[in-house]
Amino acid sequence: MRSIWKGSIAFGLVNVPVKVYTATEDHDIKFHQVHAADGGRIRYERLCTVDGQPVQYSDIDRAYESPDGDRVILTDEDFAQLPAAEKHEIPVLQFVPSEQIDPILFDKSYYLEPDSTTPKAYVLLAKTLEHVDRVALVHFTLRQKTRLAALRVRDGVLVLQTLLWPDEVRAVAFEKLDGVAAPKDQELKMAETLVDTLSDDFDPSLYVDEYQIELKKLLDEAIASGSSKVTRAPETAAPEMDAEVVDLVAALQRSLEASGRKTGSAAAAKAAPAKAAAEKKPAKKAAKKAPAKQARKGA
Repeated sequence: MRSIWKGSIAFGLVNVPVKVYTATEDHDIKFHQVHAADGGRIRYERLCTVDGQPVQYSDIDRAYESPDGDRVILTDEDFAQLPAAEKHEIPVLQFVPSEQIDPILFDKSYYLEPDSTTPKAYVLLAKTLEHVDRVALVHFTLRQKTRLAALRVRDGVLVLQTLLWPDEVRAVAFEKLDGVAAPKDQELKMAETLVDTLSDDFDPSLYVDEYQIELKKLLDEAIASGSSKVTRAPETAAPEMDAEVVDLVAALQRSLEASGRKTGSAAAAKAAPAKAAAEKKPAKKAAKKAPAKQARKGA
């Protein structure tokens, strides 16, 4: 995993350095749109409705339209003036019982890793949350957006779960539920009996995404069969040696030659004549001494 945020938890006067990681991932198979006639990729451009020209992302500002149709255009400088929590600090606001947080408020989950050589403060905060059986409410700023979040412990690891603001949860009132008679005692008893027959401890490993499994199977079979729906990936040529690598090798070779050291066949070729000359020298000396010995014998 790769951390997406670094900072610290402000727990009173205690500072807990942490790294933040995304705790969940989407396992859905990704598709892209193609032209049905020839399989070409479909691309989208950011076009200006005034001049009809493509617009670079760096040239885009954000606009707000009021219910009356008034438009306000804001730049990055405008957003920088807005109040925001400290970008690299997660301040603890309050400790509350976990059962008091409605699950509908939970949004995204993140793992927190200790980011210090001695994670004593991290372990202290985790153990404290476990002992008091409470959740810490904190502020968490990510990508220029400050959220309310719940800090809790999962298997000894601190987990941060961002929460929706209360006004982000819609109020609901269905007219069809108005004036409906309450269930009879016998109906409730039979329903409770049915619940008992289906009751067990929660085991998430028992539940799998059958749709994604069958979709992956369909794709694998199509690729294996080589049907007309499959376009084979083009064969890639063997990678050529990078020009910088070639230059480096040549420079190293020249360096060795300049230092008087030879490699490979060049060194062997130079050594061969020297060896041959060394073997011939003793023979020449012996040939010169032979006549001298014969002269002494004759005397």
